[in-house]
Amino acid sequence: MLLTERGDKPEKDRGGSKLPSFLLRAVIYSNHQLKIIDQRLLPVRVRYIRLHNASETARAIKSLAVRGAPNIGVAAAYGLAVEAFRLHDARLRFRLCRAAKMIGQARPTAVNLKWAVQRIRKVIKESGPDPNGLRANVQNEAQRIESEEIANSRAIARYGARLITKDAGILTICNTGALAAPGLGTALGVVFQSYLEGKRPHVYACETRPLLQGARLTASELVRAGIAATLIVDSAAATVMEKCNIVIVGADRIAANGDTANKVGTRMLAVLAREWHKPFYVVAPTTSFDIGCARGDDIVIEERSDKEVRSLKGIRVAPDAIPVFNPAFDITFARYITGFVTEHGLVVRPFLRNIRRLMHDS
Repeated sequence: MLLTERGDKPEKDRGGSKLPSFLLRAVIYSNHQLKIIDQRLLPVRVRYIRLHNASETARAIKSLAVRGAPNIGVAAAYGLAVEAFRLHDARLRFRLCRAAKMIGQARPTAVNLKWAVQRIRKVIKESGPDPNGLRANVQNEAQRIESEEIANSRAIARYGARLITKDAGILTICNTGALAAPGLGTALGVVFQSYLEGKRPHVYACETRPLLQGARLTASELVRAGIAATLIVDSAAATVMEKCNIVIVGADRIAANGDTANKVGTRMLAVLAREWHKPFYVVAPTTSFDIGCARGDDIVIEERSDKEVRSLKGIRVAPDAIPVFNPAFDITFARYITGFVTEHGLVVRPFLRNIRRLMHDS
């Protein structure tokens, strides 16, 4: 991977309109070239990595250089566009299908990755014999995927902001802003929109062990935006719950019955919210719903390396002899969820019926 430096200037989305100046674009595609912010280095350094092919894209997704369910779907689609323009042989279609399969297996839990890859594979199979036409079709579909996710983000933010009162205390976990999804983001996008509307929310951000996405990414985005926020250790969530009016989180996969896979620790927040009688909302585009998955028990939960728990920034913090269980996600059961904020509005109970209706209408 070629590393390139880039200043954090305000970016424009694919529609041409400026994003708020406090946001960073995590995925940038231009002139058949794909660059991503290496989120492993944040907040110490803003460095863009150029991804030259599908293999590098898959590694970037797997290593969390790019992350967030919507963003990894967009990165995967653009990675296949880069691959299409890189390959110049008679087996272009076959090699692209093979690359799509490889990228699709980079991370098992987030359904957006599977969805984006399936869309590109469909274009590959349905394109005519002209290789240049195939390349253009793959690129156009990838750009459509990004544009749709940006539009989703804007709509989600507007609907979600209606749930936020003027001086609301908001509890969240992991990172769900522009570093996780194109545009404003998902759950954190709701916070940004509320702030832009003149409300003054105060966000309590869980640090999100072991990779500290809340501390490194969410806290950074909130500071850049000038939004009042307090960083807490994950185990302090119960202590600050009484100060919060609402809990909002993102999602990596939502089953047909409403069970939701999200960053490990999300279920803990949902249980606490019920105990304190606080609303708990999942904020996600319809691309994160998987009606082919009946319930949370059917979702494959990614387990990551024990090194993420045994060490911190290269410093060992646990003995090598102790076994480690390091799931990247947990399942929040639908019974703990107040509702879902999507680009089509709010989804309320009964979830099984209304999620199916949502997906049918969209």
